[in-house]
Amino acid sequence: MKKISAADIAEMPVDERIQLVEDIWNSIADLPESVAVPEWHKAELEKRLDAYHANPAEGSPWSEVKRGQLGSEHRFH
Repeated sequence: MKKISAADIAEMPVDERIQLVEDIWNSIADLPESVAVPEWHKAELEKRLDAYHANPAEGSPWSEVKRGQLGSEHRFH
């Protein structure tokens, strides 16, 4: 495999750099068992799941959150 430097990457057009990042990410995603989940992530997920179980009506459905985020997309430009 040919090695490339950060300088080589900086010289690439943006669309090629984006594709490179996607390719790297996909190669990592293909092996999820090789990525360790930190204990603090597990603890945070457990805390949030416990909070949901304690009061499931308090949150918002994903469809509503997503719609709200997509609707607010233009506010940041």
